[in-house]
Amino acid sequence: MILPVAKLGALLMKSLGKPLAGNLKKHAARHPRFRQIIIDFAQSNHRFQVNLQRRIYGHDTGVVIHPLNPERAVQAASDLLGEFIIFGVGGTIVILEVQRNARSEALREAKMRAELEALQEKDRCASTELEHLRMRIDELEKAMSQVGRTSWSPPSLSILRKSSDQSQEVHRRSLAPPSNQNNTTTEKAPQN
Repeated sequence: MILPVAKLGALLMKSLGKPLAGNLKKHAARHPRFRQIIIDFAQSNHRFQVNLQRRIYGHDTGVVIHPLNPERAVQAASDLLGEFIIFGVGGTIVILEVQRNARSEALREAKMRAELEALQEKDRCASTELEHLRMRIDELEKAMSQVGRTSWSPPSLSILRKSSDQSQEVHRRSLAPPSNQNNTTTEKAPQN
């Protein structure tokens, strides 16, 4: 999602930069003091770029650099200022996006930390309850040993079988048809 927004933002900045550069040129044509400031700025930038290029290529930097003509200097300065504005807006957008991502990351970390603390608290409660249940089992075993049994044991298998046989017998009796004790009298139909 950020990529299309960034492309649209860059296109918008370029679109805004061109009219801004045109307005700077118009303003420079009308105001001589502003024009001189822009020309001086462009000439300084031109000297810096030429010296930098000469150093990179290993040429002599002590030569005289010819200045730009005034119209070309105004054009260069307005283009440069337009690029500075575009860069400033772009940098601001990037900084705001980084801050937004940092805030969302901090919120996500806080949420995960809260979930982790809740799970740790749940684990502590479960271990406390488990320890309580172990103590209760120990108390019950002690009470049963005082009664005469050493520990709890499940009922023997023979008792379970006997109980199962008895429940099956009760179930068979409940399904058997009722005896004919009350069905001895029959009614005769009246004859005409």
